[in-house]
Amino acid sequence: MAKYKIAWLPGDGVGNDVMECAKIVLDTIGLDAEYIHGDVGWEFWKKEGNPLPDRTIQILRETDCCLFGAITSKPKEEAEKELDPALKGKGHVYSSPIVGLRQLLNLHTNMRPCKAFAGNPLNYRDDIDLVVFRENTEGLYAGVEFHPVPEEVFKSLLKHHKKMKKFEDVPLNDLAISTRIFTRNACQNIIRQAFEYAKKFNRKSVTIVEKPNVIRETSGMMVREARKIAQEYPGIELWETNVDAMCMWLVKNPQDYDVLVSSNMFGDIISDLSAQLVGGLGFAASANIGDHYAVFEPTHGSAPKYAGQYKVNPTAMIMTVKLMLDWLGEQEVADRLLQAIAAVIKEGKVKTYDVGGSNSSLEVAKEIVQRYAQE
Repeated sequence: MAKYKIAWLPGDGVGNDVMECAKIVLDTIGLDAEYIHGDVGWEFWKKEGNPLPDRTIQILRETDCCLFGAITSKPKEEAEKELDPALKGKGHVYSSPIVGLRQLLNLHTNMRPCKAFAGNPLNYRDDIDLVVFRENTEGLYAGVEFHPVPEEVFKSLLKHHKKMKKFEDVPLNDLAISTRIFTRNACQNIIRQAFEYAKKFNRKSVTIVEKPNVIRETSGMMVREARKIAQEYPGIELWETNVDAMCMWLVKNPQDYDVLVSSNMFGDIISDLSAQLVGGLGFAASANIGDHYAVFEPTHGSAPKYAGQYKVNPTAMIMTVKLMLDWLGEQEVADRLLQAIAAVIKEGKVKTYDVGGSNSSLEVAKEIVQRYAQE
């Protein structure tokens, strides 16, 4: 019996391409694992009205962790148009399967390392090495939205909040409401995760990225909890900044930052900005971590126009494998893999189009495993 059972969810588009690269790496490493394929993504939405079928959820419940490729995700109206005609009008509503997974499995912590590898011509600077911690289940991604707004909801809001008076005469069908929901427990958890990481890896600062001067209640709660928790870590500085200013400072002085922590939407924004500073989404891996389960995914999309061409940069996916190995406790092979990735990037002989090369995704993966064998 294999030591690990890993759910294998390629998803859509280039998700299949990069997962093939991941398999090349895992086979070379010789991880003692059984990989169990699961259906997820756009094709299953179109055919079944569910991009995350129950059979796939069952696989997740029976495995140790999940490796995820990429998915296609479209707005509500486009999703409805592409649904099988036999399923239309039956109450099917598209929602992102990766967001659904995070909530279903309470994968409360999203971690995205953004490190500039030596030799990467796309680096904004060569001395960037920061990590973004993003609350993963609440905020604007909680999915509590209304359109059209039910009359009873609207009346209750009018009754309980004076600022709703401004919208009193707006037709309910012309009004859309998305709620930004924070709980104290989730705020405390993501902030503590950030500080624990900083402590473990000798990082000097944690920066809380919010907007409490305007979004006073939710961002205010995050900042207040950060100040309390920071007192438990006297060797680590707490820095506070607004999300708009953070975008500016990341462009101006990204080398000054160690660990950033934020809520769901703001964390999404700053992590993509941080990724671009170190070469773009082709270098951006992420971990969705809960108390007992984790889903690992590159942060790029499915890029349908490149599907099957093995054109996209597989580094993000292979870095994602490295994060999974970390989480599984396979530290030695994880470190060797990181060294191999860094060596291939530094040498710069085998690389995909985005960094000025002409090699395929598979060729880059094979070069990394060849270097791994030499480490």
